[in-house]
Amino acid sequence: MDEKINIVNAQLVRVFNDILTIEESELKKSQFSDLSIKEMHTIEAIGMGDNKTTGEVAKTLSVTVGTLTVAVNNLVKKGYVDRVRSDSDRRIVRLKLTNRGRLFYRSHQHFHKQMVEAALEDMAVEEKEALVRGLQSLHNFLKKYY
Repeated sequence: MDEKINIVNAQLVRVFNDILTIEESELKKSQFSDLSIKEMHTIEAIGMGDNKTTGEVAKTLSVTVGTLTVAVNNLVKKGYVDRVRSDSDRRIVRLKLTNRGRLFYRSHQHFHKQMVEAALEDMAVEEKEALVRGLQSLHNFLKKYY
């Protein structure tokens, strides 16, 4: 394999593992220690915006609705998520973050913002643009083949 490919691969694996390790460690030390990494990503997928349906969130996470239902049940019990039935069609259930869920979401977004700002801090505009293009290409590859 090309030397640059080996270097990029090693860095991607290292960064991925570091982020997961840091997120797990910070979760355990925080007031949100009752959350798992999967629950954290579920909260992130639900987000602060429009109340999404379970189908929309499941698609974002690339899981089945049944798998998401189990995660959401736990998040409802823990006080992070509420289910809201549509007034116009009672069959439609939307997911909404509670105050505790929104507090966690903002805290987690702050971590991500700091991480990205640190990564981009010493880069020239061209380097930032190249990084964005590279990450978009990687994302497109992963979505297409996996």
